[in-house]
Amino acid sequence: MHLDYTTLDLQRRQHPAWRLLAADSAPLVASFLYRVFVVPNVRVMAQSNLAEALEDTLYALREQLGDSKGSKAFPKTAQEYLNDWAANDKGWLRKFYPAGSDEPHFDLTPPTERALAWLGSLSDRSFVGTESRLLTLFGLLKQMSLGAETNPQTRLTELHKQRDAIDAEIARVAEGNMALLDDTALKDRFQQFTGLARELLADFREVEHNFRTLDRTVRERIALWDGAKGELLQDIMGERDAIAESDQGKSFRAFWDFLMSQSRQEEFTALLARVLDLPPVSALAPDVRLKRVHYDWLEAGEYAQRTVAQLSQQLRRFLDDKAWLENRRIMDILHGIEGRALALRSAAPAALRLPDFMQIDQISSGIELPLERPLYQPPLQTVLTRVALQMGDQTVDAQALFSQVRVDKAALAGHVRKSLQTRRQVTLAELLQSRPLQQGLGELVAYLQLASESPNTVVDESVQDTVAWQVVGEADTTEATAKSHDVDLSDKSDKPDEMRAAFTRCARLPRVIFVRG
Repeated sequence: MHLDYTTLDLQRRQHPAWRLLAADSAPLVASFLYRVFVVPNVRVMAQSNLAEALEDTLYALREQLGDSKGSKAFPKTAQEYLNDWAANDKGWLRKFYPAGSDEPHFDLTPPTERALAWLGSLSDRSFVGTESRLLTLFGLLKQMSLGAETNPQTRLTELHKQRDAIDAEIARVAEGNMALLDDTALKDRFQQFTGLARELLADFREVEHNFRTLDRTVRERIALWDGAKGELLQDIMGERDAIAESDQGKSFRAFWDFLMSQSRQEEFTALLARVLDLPPVSALAPDVRLKRVHYDWLEAGEYAQRTVAQLSQQLRRFLDDKAWLENRRIMDILHGIEGRALALRSAAPAALRLPDFMQIDQISSGIELPLERPLYQPPLQTVLTRVALQMGDQTVDAQALFSQVRVDKAALAGHVRKSLQTRRQVTLAELLQSRPLQQGLGELVAYLQLASESPNTVVDESVQDTVAWQVVGEADTTEATAKSHDVDLSDKSDKPDEMRAAFTRCARLPRVIFVRG
């Protein structure tokens, strides 16, 4: 963006971030939204909870400031302030109704997030590092240059150079000569890490905003569309694919795939804990939430994915409603024709004195050219080859045909009902302790299916339960089934695959609670 006078004047009058910074109540708005949304990384908050928090803040400020120039400080109620901040002329909050809820919810808008980040950067810093940023820029340039190189020889030369540098570093470490970062370098890199981590959280709201903007555009196009439905769907799906294949969509998908790796999460957690324990980093008094910043990334990314799924469901219902209205209009026309026909059935059809029976829009005839018709093609006749049947191998073991495993869901449901006779609720892990799994993952999945079909079942995603069972024989291929039911499997046996006849399977899944109806 060019910072000329016309552009800046337009931004000053229309951009929500600039209007927030220029508002008289900017200290109240910025401090409250930062404390409620940014610090605890809250994505969405209900209106009742947000109004209660704002009412407490207003009460404390009124007690502190008292009357200002004969008028009460902040005279409006908390609800009025929230509605004012979410109005179109301000746009600091987004007010919406989630699916299945009749209570309004609020969320920060991307301009507000950027304004709060800019206000946070105004404070004086006792230490400003530049080395880490220069190394980051240098590393990015090397990655781009090497990643765009098409000459294999050049790539091999660069890889050999990196290998030689690594070998030299290994030799120095083996001799006891290790180059350590001093306190200044550690502080420099940690400050850059903190800034990038916070910026990454703020980027998720902009990704959600872009998807909502696309959905709003599609709804407007559906409402005003008067052509064929096939062309409309083709246009809509083309835009969806364009968003998914855009630079932002590809980058978000690559980030999500990288972060969803279990090994990457464990490695990141270990590295972050080790860095935060370093004395130079501890002296900076880092934010306590920084210890779980990668979990905040996961939560924000999952909310963005959930937003996209909800938008897709709403769009499908919107199209279904439009198709229903079109079918209803056709039925109304047909009923009108039937009503007119019944009203005129007693009159002679040939009477000239009768008024017009029905008026319909003028139709056009379809033109089919003779050369457009396909030529006749005789059907292909299937020729059966006579082959003498040969007797099969009689030594084949047919036991595999009769070794299928069938899980008795009725017995499992009876076990659940029996356990709930003496208790109000029981978890799946407790059920498996009293009656261990006998048929492995298939039986566990049957329990999960019973839980999904029961209206009195609760799933607590904040708590993870671990269940285990014994498997005899070769390792089965249950990883695909486990992934389809969101179950994390891990092999607890420390023996090689070719040496063990029995091993233990372990599953980690959210806590499933069966409640007595």
